[in-house]
Amino acid sequence: MNIRFFQVDAFTNKAFCGNPAGVCLLEGPLTDETMRAIAAENNLSETAFLLRQQDGYSLRWFTPTVEIALCGHATLASAHVLWTNGLETPGSTLHFHTRHSGLLTAASKDNRIELNFPARSYEPVVLPTALRQLFANNYVNAVYSHDRYIIELPSADAVVAFVPDFHLLESYRVVITARGDEGSPYDFVSRYFAVPLGVLEDPVTGSAHCGLAPYWADKLGKTSFSAYQASARGGELTVILQNDRVLLQGEAVTVISGTFHVNHQ
Repeated sequence: MNIRFFQVDAFTNKAFCGNPAGVCLLEGPLTDETMRAIAAENNLSETAFLLRQQDGYSLRWFTPTVEIALCGHATLASAHVLWTNGLETPGSTLHFHTRHSGLLTAASKDNRIELNFPARSYEPVVLPTALRQLFANNYVNAVYSHDRYIIELPSADAVVAFVPDFHLLESYRVVITARGDEGSPYDFVSRYFAVPLGVLEDPVTGSAHCGLAPYWADKLGKTSFSAYQASARGGELTVILQNDRVLLQGEAVTVISGTFHVNHQ
């Protein structure tokens, strides 16, 4: 079986920046085992698997080790692939049906791709021992959102300078964040560590901003943000909170296209 494959840098307009995602265009179902094997072979933070259905596409995402419930950058990459390769009318609204996050859509907005995702609420939390050890008293606030901790640091510089201890992070998914510096074009910055999923640090994470949007809306008293994920590759997002939904806007660039040759299903 031959599978069309693309590698796309998402949440950037320049190659070799943003977050690289794999996108596989399927002509028929694959087993979970095969999709995990392809994702492991790619060794990217996520690979998306698209299968056309009557009213859109079935969409699943795999890290190199596990399937995940929600992925922003690989969804953005999927929309980019469908439009730029003539598989869908450019700018048309795309419908993605997912196992754990319901219906997601992608549309064109001001020459960018706009994803419509679920917002994730948060609640105050006492950090577990390992995270208290990692952050000591060098944080402003800590909350828990859906499946990960959001930890606010004192400054954007502290987010950039943070050195993770992956042993202490091995059981936890953690977002660190801070307000943008005075004069910065960004309302807030962040980084995301997902060691339990086989992803030490994710370069740019749409799902993290589904929790960051409500958090910073309450902090800053606004619902539209310019955000920067301060990983080594870096990435920019426009984030808009609309009731129980989050709109994520970004760009994407294809860097690789080819074919996976799979001899089993």
